[in-house]
Amino acid sequence: MQKPRETVEWRPTGSPRAQLTRGYAAALAAAAFLSTTAIFIRHLTQTYALPPLVLAFWRDVFVVVTLLPVLGIGFPALLRVGKNDLRYLLGYGLSLALFNALWTLSVALNGAAVATVLVYCSAGFTVLLGWWLLKERLTWARLAAAGLSLAGCALVAGLFESGSLRLNAGGALAGILAGLLYAVYSLMGRQAAHRGLNPWTTLLYTFGFAGAFLLLANLLPGGPLPGSAQSGADFFTLGTALAGWAVLVLLAAVPTVGGFGLYNVSLSLLPSSVANLILTLEPVFTALTAYLLLNEQMTLMQALGSVVTLGGVVFLRLWEGRSGTA
Repeated sequence: MQKPRETVEWRPTGSPRAQLTRGYAAALAAAAFLSTTAIFIRHLTQTYALPPLVLAFWRDVFVVVTLLPVLGIGFPALLRVGKNDLRYLLGYGLSLALFNALWTLSVALNGAAVATVLVYCSAGFTVLLGWWLLKERLTWARLAAAGLSLAGCALVAGLFESGSLRLNAGGALAGILAGLLYAVYSLMGRQAAHRGLNPWTTLLYTFGFAGAFLLLANLLPGGPLPGSAQSGADFFTLGTALAGWAVLVLLAAVPTVGGFGLYNVSLSLLPSSVANLILTLEPVFTALTAYLLLNEQMTLMQALGSVVTLGGVVFLRLWEGRSGTA
């Protein structure tokens, strides 16, 4: 009887200092990619009234459609996963499905800026959960960086400006729970790296399983979940709107594959708490992109928030880099 094929084990190479540098670079690039996702989601939910959970489902489907041929043709060994790892990835996919659903719902209810800030309450969750569950070091530097990053995100989003904060109870709950699930996603990504799973293998399988879970959620009779499909027709809300489908495919193929893929790479090189803290630069990148490409002017508060957030990450990098390990 032929022995089942097991996962091709993957381990990062290089010195601890080199891994630290590569990890920061991957996390920074991930933040740049992910900074556009909320804008895409807001456009699709507002312009085409695409239900948030249907959008999340199609996003996961198109991630798999993008990655599967690339890995299948260029790197077929990365498609092989052992039974134990497959079970782990199933649970990982469930956490991603819950995060995607809550994040998309939060953007629809709160707007892109506020939703982005709320999801980065994950920075604090990840620091604490990483210390509790993965025995990552709980240092004052990481706690300070988490505080600076959260404060900077709030400034960039304009939460301290008069009349800017308009949250309902459902929107606030969705945003905070999305932050908690993002922390869980980060911890499971770090654990996947410890298991020797390649970051791109992890990305393919988690998004595949997440898409299956979201399909089931949308098919529940009567559409009991907020933002889910109320009928089969809701899956094709975009209809013949080719521009809408193009935006959806672009959302999956570029910022999602690039952002989550590089984030998975960073999780293989850095503690989950550090990688997640670096991703709090996402709102800064969003504001910078709007300034450079859309000619939107940054307010004084946004500029200050960018400096505060960036300062937290730079401070953490210098502190962690003193010993050459994270």
